[in-house]
Amino acid sequence: MNNNDYREITEDDVTTVSTDQKEEMNGQESVNDTPDVSENEKETVQAEVTNSDASDEKEPEYEDICYICRRPEHIAGKMIKIPNNICICQDCMQKTFDTMNNGTFNMGDFMNMNMGKMPNISMINLADLQNAVPNKQKLKKKKPKDEQPKPELDIHSIPAPHKIKARLDEYVVGQEHAKKVMSVAVYNHYKRVMEDTDDGVEIEKSNMLMIGPTGSGKTYLVKTLARLLDVPLAITDATSLTEAGYIGDDIESVVSKLLAAADNDVERAEHGIIFIDEIDKIAKKRNANQRDVSGESVQQGMLKLLEGAEIEVPVGASSKNAMVPMTTVDTKNILFICGGAFPELEEVIKERLNKEASIGFKADLKDKYDKEENLLCKVTVEDVRKFGMIPEFLGRLPILFSLEALTEDMLVRILTEPKNAIVRQYKKLLAMDEVDLEFTEDALHAIAKQAKEKKVGARALRAIIEEFMLDIMYEIPKDDNIGKVTITEDYVEKKGGPLIEMRGVAALPEQEANA
Repeated sequence: MNNNDYREITEDDVTTVSTDQKEEMNGQESVNDTPDVSENEKETVQAEVTNSDASDEKEPEYEDICYICRRPEHIAGKMIKIPNNICICQDCMQKTFDTMNNGTFNMGDFMNMNMGKMPNISMINLADLQNAVPNKQKLKKKKPKDEQPKPELDIHSIPAPHKIKARLDEYVVGQEHAKKVMSVAVYNHYKRVMEDTDDGVEIEKSNMLMIGPTGSGKTYLVKTLARLLDVPLAITDATSLTEAGYIGDDIESVVSKLLAAADNDVERAEHGIIFIDEIDKIAKKRNANQRDVSGESVQQGMLKLLEGAEIEVPVGASSKNAMVPMTTVDTKNILFICGGAFPELEEVIKERLNKEASIGFKADLKDKYDKEENLLCKVTVEDVRKFGMIPEFLGRLPILFSLEALTEDMLVRILTEPKNAIVRQYKKLLAMDEVDLEFTEDALHAIAKQAKEKKVGARALRAIIEEFMLDIMYEIPKDDNIGKVTITEDYVEKKGGPLIEMRGVAALPEQEANA
């Protein structure tokens, strides 16, 4: 053996080692070859792999949201994904690294710390952060132009005004002038949206101001219109709106509601309709000694919305905060419809009409317009301005029209004529119990008369019918022999009972049937 401290290996040792290695290698091969997989199992595994690959290749419907800054992907750029579906934008990741490098924080010391010996200290569990951003706070991804579906509204497919009105006639009784105005305004608005020619002629928006008594069908008209056009609709109440910085909803919250109605699809929301009800509640306060944060200030703040501007709105929430992602919505193609009852506007109109009629030899009496029911139909822009709406606000609502007060005959028609009339709804409910329901003509007029006295419009109809139908709908399921129920005027006016017709028996009043 050499004096050097090296190990000598003989040929026998080499042979032994190589033999052992061969045996070990053979053992590993035998172990790997042990499982015997059948053809069916192979096909199942292959199918699972194929499906998983397909699901992985499927592009997600929503944009990724940065977990730290809450910015969507189209603003923050490509995201860095960490386990448990958490996404962080490159800016936030870089800021984190810069903070760690520039500070006194030593990552090595931190990793060597024994957290088990430190009370009330634990590492963050990433599993708790899984799906931290819900889909309602995510935006839908924009598809490439070649993959985008054809627009729902095209310059050649927009229904003509007479077709829009014909569809409205199926659901809304009366209000002929209002339906005609809305049909033309909507038709012109979407022609403006779909116009792509640049000839220097810019068409203004067809925003509307709708004035009508309580229960005359303002909201119902807008709902029906949006459903027929298949566009997203957001309905909000102006009473909750306040100037930015004060308690209440910000003005931009109306656009947030439209974005939510469009399922967070920005492009679809930008072609939608926003209906602001109770707009008369933000009229300029008279003789106000304090700041008018819910009146004139709200009107001022809404000017850019009505005219068209890019608004930064929260996604999936009605107010801005650090934990809610933001996006930009352009309102230039959003149709705004404002409505209100304007309860004191009739006095303003009456004052103007009396002033005009009292001049000259053929002057009318001052009380000529006191009993006129549809005085709102004579409204002008000047009347609304005197009511308290600022000129700049009215200038962005160029189309002004009013709805008629509902008469008794119109209320009777509302009960029976529309596709989803109240009477038809109750007939369907009783038909499920195999019972026919009928209303006499006198009963319908009695219901309409009571609704008219309540002075809340068509809203009173459902409440009145629900009251006297309660006992009928409670008792009918008890007796399978009841075949028909007829509602009479006496029953509506609580002077008698309905007519109950048993199967195979002549009709008898309910009192006699119970006796």
